[in-house]
Amino acid sequence: MTAPEKLLEVRDLKVRYPVRGAWFGKKRFLRAVEDVSFSLDAGETLGLVGESGCGKSTLGRALVRLEKPAAGQIILNGRDIASLEGRRLRACRKEFQMIFQDPYGSLNPRLTVSSALGEVLRIHYPQDDPRARRDRAAALLARVGLDADALDRYPHQFSGGQRQRIGIARALAGDPAFIVADEPVSALDVSVQASIVNLLMDIQRESGTAFLFIAHDLAVVEHISHRIMVMYLGRIVESAPARELISSPRHPYTRALLSAVPSIDRTGRKRIILSGDVPSPLAPPPGCPFHPRCPHARPECASALPPWTEENGHGVRCLFPL
Repeated sequence: MTAPEKLLEVRDLKVRYPVRGAWFGKKRFLRAVEDVSFSLDAGETLGLVGESGCGKSTLGRALVRLEKPAAGQIILNGRDIASLEGRRLRACRKEFQMIFQDPYGSLNPRLTVSSALGEVLRIHYPQDDPRARRDRAAALLARVGLDADALDRYPHQFSGGQRQRIGIARALAGDPAFIVADEPVSALDVSVQASIVNLLMDIQRESGTAFLFIAHDLAVVEHISHRIMVMYLGRIVESAPARELISSPRHPYTRALLSAVPSIDRTGRKRIILSGDVPSPLAPPPGCPFHPRCPHARPECASALPPWTEENGHGVRCLFPL
């Protein structure tokens, strides 16, 4: 009996941006995402963490084709969406959506909630008449905990948490199998964050939707994720089940990230201060990209890119894992 296909398989994905001007006659590229590979099951939440500028949001935008990959495959339900364009891509957009970080900027201030949701529903359900679309919009609002009277109000009439709920309702309009949640709670008050996280978990239990959950807050990521990936300078450096990665990190960068999380439950974990800044993705260092800042680096780390090794679902890209 063959194993079922993964909902999402990402293979050797690259996202690069050309930089104006030449460097000794050569074109220069900013390597935002470099050789990223992972898979995702239906109904699974995969957390993605890393410092600002490491490529997390770019990866998320590439997975929903808001950025065009330079190379690699994004296989969703057996179809490579990385190579689709035009009508073929639009026809697949019901299957994947995105929840944006900014609940203020992601909604058009000139449109009522009814109009904002109606635009999406008109694309996904062209056979519906205006009354049917309004009923669908009301049902979406109810699903995210808002009343139907919100349909005729404008974004400025809602709180940040309510706006994010509207953004989630818009992402759910096509009943997608996969959603990228890009920092969906970072712009919200702490008291509101828990309600949004719980809402996403409820949606997953009800519909089996898979999430890529991008965040800086490791406590939130640990709570919502089944697995966690750690990203550094455009590459995945560690991946493991959430509890295992938090309790037994093997990459020095992961340990440094975890040491910065304030917690009364982890008093035995000393703060690790990394030296220097993150290297430029325009000119990444040779060998392991983390070696210039790594407190455990050896001479070999500067000459060879570490291979990806995995044991019992815990993968790491390091020549000398901890």
